[in-house]
Amino acid sequence: MLRIRNISKDLGEFAVRDVSCDVEDGAYFVLLGASGVGKTVLLETVAGLVTPDAGRILWDDEDMTHARIQKRGLGLVYQDQALFPHMTVYRNIAYGLRWRRRAAVRDKVRALAADVGVSDLVHRYPATLSGGEAQRVALARALATEPRCLLLDEPISSLDQRARAEVRALLRRLHRQGHTVLHVTHDYEEAVSLATRVGVMENGSIVQVGHPREVFHHPKSEFVAGFVGIRNFFAGHLERMQDGLARFVTAGLVLLVATDAPAGPGNLIVRSEDLVLAPTRTDTSAQNNFLGTVVDLAPARGGVEVTVDVGVELAALVTEPSVARLQLACGLKVWVSFKAAAARYIEA
Repeated sequence: MLRIRNISKDLGEFAVRDVSCDVEDGAYFVLLGASGVGKTVLLETVAGLVTPDAGRILWDDEDMTHARIQKRGLGLVYQDQALFPHMTVYRNIAYGLRWRRRAAVRDKVRALAADVGVSDLVHRYPATLSGGEAQRVALARALATEPRCLLLDEPISSLDQRARAEVRALLRRLHRQGHTVLHVTHDYEEAVSLATRVGVMENGSIVQVGHPREVFHHPKSEFVAGFVGIRNFFAGHLERMQDGLARFVTAGLVLLVATDAPAGPGNLIVRSEDLVLAPTRTDTSAQNNFLGTVVDLAPARGGVEVTVDVGVELAALVTEPSVARLQLACGLKVWVSFKAAAARYIEA
């Protein structure tokens, strides 16, 4: 197990602060965060390229905070692959094996090339490869030394859509083969498709760690909610009612929520897909109904995201035909409705 303990690094205008997390054997741990929050600094600290000001890096009980890079047993892959341009694919993959017997190197390279799907490219040079092909070669080179953990720095962010899908599939397969992975990215979908565990990083610190379902469906802060694509996140106070219902008060607005949680401070999440827009108030089972003003419309995956000001801003995801049918436009008055069961309450 890779153990990161209280790592801090001051870089002048930016600092990594007291970061701790564990990457268990066989896990695919994705460190998710916007550009500039310290993900790469942390990864390079684990790799041995950056010396921390405080904290420790351990493999189980082995302290490798100040160990030489070559002694850490880690494989590092960057976004730009960093292949040796003057070497063939074969020699790039074999680079970490150059002290082994020639026959053993040949067998290992052939096996790795086949495993990552570049067997027919071994005599070519990096300049002749596509981005996806080059990233496969970089992965094979990192795997050649049989690392106990793969460190991946935005490994597919520079690839086109098709190559991304192919490399994601390869990474999932490598993980199923038993490889332990620490992968940093700013891409939420990348994390969803790969991670067995996720850490969200903000301003040099990890602010939430957990299973992807836990983090993406129960974010602990507005930052995490916004980063994973949840627009309707509200901080407020829960007041108990009867029959499993409660009142959630935020910014002067009262929302009804189905929960057995005790009264107190907390957060409320409502998925954009669960909000219904209508030109008039309709007689439905939805217990939350608000008249508001459309303030924004934006294209979104699956339709159009319509933002309605009802005292707070609510974001609803509707289809393009619905936008046309309702003649939605900025300034239009509409009713927003959602069921109490659609609101998800999270205790603070």
